[in-house]
Amino acid sequence: MLNLLICRKLLLSILLTTASLSAQNPPAIPAPAVRDGQHDFDFEIGSWKAHLRRLVKPLSGSTTWIELDGTSVVRKIWDGKANIGELEVSAGDKHVEGLTLRLYNPESHQWRLSWANSNDGLLAVPTVGQFNSNGVGEFYDTEDFNGRAILVRFLFLDVTKDSFRTEQAFSADGGKTWETNWIGTFTRIKDQPR
Repeated sequence: MLNLLICRKLLLSILLTTASLSAQNPPAIPAPAVRDGQHDFDFEIGSWKAHLRRLVKPLSGSTTWIELDGTSVVRKIWDGKANIGELEVSAGDKHVEGLTLRLYNPESHQWRLSWANSNDGLLAVPTVGQFNSNGVGEFYDTEDFNGRAILVRFLFLDVTKDSFRTEQAFSADGGKTWETNWIGTFTRIKDQPR
């Protein structure tokens, strides 16, 4: 009986010593693995039927939208670490021709998306971001709009192999509120090879 009591005390002493040492030197928690997103836009390679809704006068209180239809063609560059998308949509006398250049930074694991419009030929400030664990692409930047600095958010939503949606929104109050001003829906053109 005495031996059993001594064994229990010894075991309790070992457990308390181990717990005390663990509290002083907690085990290192490994940093979460950074996701390699260089192929995030592979889904978009190919030809798409594009439908675009655009708010005529963003950040003015206007609720007038125009709808345009056309195509988008996206080509892979650098084995998926970059791509170029060409958008051409029209409605009546409204015509939009644009180019998107997307570049992946393997160090930051983020994409830079730059837009150019055929009307002015200027490459806009890139939006920067990545796709999150829910498959939503979130990209942000700061731009001048009508003489004031605003935040811009561009999202890729509801991505499947044959369809996806984009939304652009502006914020004039530092991101407290957002006004969506560009909604694109894209459907893969089936007879085109991927």
